[in-house]
Amino acid sequence: MKKENETELLFGETIHETEESSKKMTRRKIARPIEKKVSPIKRTILKRDERSVLGHGLKIIPLGGLEQIGMNITAFEYEDSIIVVDCGLSFPGDEMLGIDLVIPDISYLKEHSDKVKGFVITHGHEDHIGALPYALKEINVPVYATKLTMGLIENKLKENVLPKPVRRKIVKYGQSVNLGCFRVEFIRTNHSISDAAALAIFSPAGTVIHTGDFKVDFTPVNGKTIDLQRFAELGKKGVLALMCDSTNVMKLGYTMSEKTVGRTFDEIFADNAKSRIIVATFASNVDRVQQVINSAEKYGRKIVVEGRSMVNVISTATELGYLSVPKHIMIDMEEMKNYPSEKLVLITTGSQGEAMAALSRMAASIHRKVSIEPGDTVIFSSRPIPGNEKSVSKVINELAEKGAKVIEQDTHVSGHASQEEIKLIYALTKPKYAIPVHGEYRHLKYHAELAQELGIPKENTIVLSSGDMLEITEEKAILVGKVQAQGIMVDGLGVGDVGNIVLRDRQHLSENGLIIIVLTLEKYTNQLLAGPDIVSRGFVYVRESEYLIDEAKSIVYAALERCLDNNISDWAKIKTEIKDSLSDYLWKKMKRNPMILPIIMEVE
Repeated sequence: MKKENETELLFGETIHETEESSKKMTRRKIARPIEKKVSPIKRTILKRDERSVLGHGLKIIPLGGLEQIGMNITAFEYEDSIIVVDCGLSFPGDEMLGIDLVIPDISYLKEHSDKVKGFVITHGHEDHIGALPYALKEINVPVYATKLTMGLIENKLKENVLPKPVRRKIVKYGQSVNLGCFRVEFIRTNHSISDAAALAIFSPAGTVIHTGDFKVDFTPVNGKTIDLQRFAELGKKGVLALMCDSTNVMKLGYTMSEKTVGRTFDEIFADNAKSRIIVATFASNVDRVQQVINSAEKYGRKIVVEGRSMVNVISTATELGYLSVPKHIMIDMEEMKNYPSEKLVLITTGSQGEAMAALSRMAASIHRKVSIEPGDTVIFSSRPIPGNEKSVSKVINELAEKGAKVIEQDTHVSGHASQEEIKLIYALTKPKYAIPVHGEYRHLKYHAELAQELGIPKENTIVLSSGDMLEITEEKAILVGKVQAQGIMVDGLGVGDVGNIVLRDRQHLSENGLIIIVLTLEKYTNQLLAGPDIVSRGFVYVRESEYLIDEAKSIVYAALERCLDNNISDWAKIKTEIKDSLSDYLWKKMKRNPMILPIIMEVE
């Protein structure tokens, strides 16, 4: 057997420098196939005696990232070992009023924390690393990632106070790390951020390839091309399952190379030589930032970086050698006044129309240091994430009103594989099972159909939902249960303290407003001493609706009288009677249904 150059880690794991697997290790726990037949993929929880049919199967448990774009996290479990691939967040939808972030529910991992061996991260986007600080507070296990990805993770961990230090290990392409009975190899891929990796997960049940977010880019801006040879080698040895990126599965052909955007930037810089140029893009798109820097240097412009996340990512990428920044090209915002507008380029956040992002504040004239001027050229170097179209359109309109020229066309290429690239990965890996990941349900369903066209049997193409527990071997694949996998909402410093009931109340308040009724009763006699006083918020303007408020007071007073006449002294019943009576009146009068909050005070 080929001798391996092994590096012992401080905390006990071993990283293998060679790509050749240790067959003895990966096959030590393989169970012989059981002859009893089980129908493929049941979407029901099996009975107790049926659960033992597979014996030593590999469990795949997506805790997020399915039926949505974002919050990617998947657990792989074999007997006493669990590894977790990615740990991302998603951003709130319009219905999640006041919510800042949504993170995955890791209750299952906490219940089996003694089995969890580590987090293995594919790349440094927020939807893959954003929830790590929250998860590591609950489960302190090692984190494995490539160099730039780890740099971005360390930035996030510095911003959060963790109970104990987190063990971190940078892994190079081609290296493997042993975690329990798993071995995980990092494979070079291309994406819209440098140092993206696919994962080959070797288990006693077989090999699973998780592509992460990827595309096939033969002319990447930074780094080398995707390691297609390694995918082919794994395919020859046998791949049990392929978990492949589905984001662009509905797009025909190939995704264009990142370098095409660089040529577009050069043309825009040449055509707008007399304008100040503002480029809005994702902070994490390091290759895109590099191309802006290249064009700025070519046309003799100075660069100003604005937006906290943009500053953090650029400083980290530069420090780690993933950005090549010429000396003296970067200047502070305070130095802008020393240069004419046509010699400046601003790289900023806000390409998705986020309310508090730098570009949005500039467009709304509330940015402290930058004002949009007639003649500015603003480049949106991203596509709106589904759901953000209105916000982006609003910012564009505000920019146009201020006389700026807005450019959106040909300034962005996707970081995700289109159909032909996905087909190529299937052709190289030849998996037994196809398990689409990273996409909404329509993407996953379309991906499954594409896999069937490529020759994978229908019963072996598996569309999972978040929380499904899939157990697979070479012989069978069965859903054996369901775990808790709803997103947890983060509001300020509160994690999980806002649930559906609170959101429903917020929705109700936002749509119909609030009426507060204040009554003061004598302690022993329940006689009305003061009130009813009515306070309205978000319902009507009291000064212009005095007749309505007076009528409402009469309704409340009558309801209280009915309760007292019937010797009802229970405050809960009195409040219910007041709410029901006033609600009926307001609905008949105005066809509105505000939240009604009676407050009863008692004095002696």
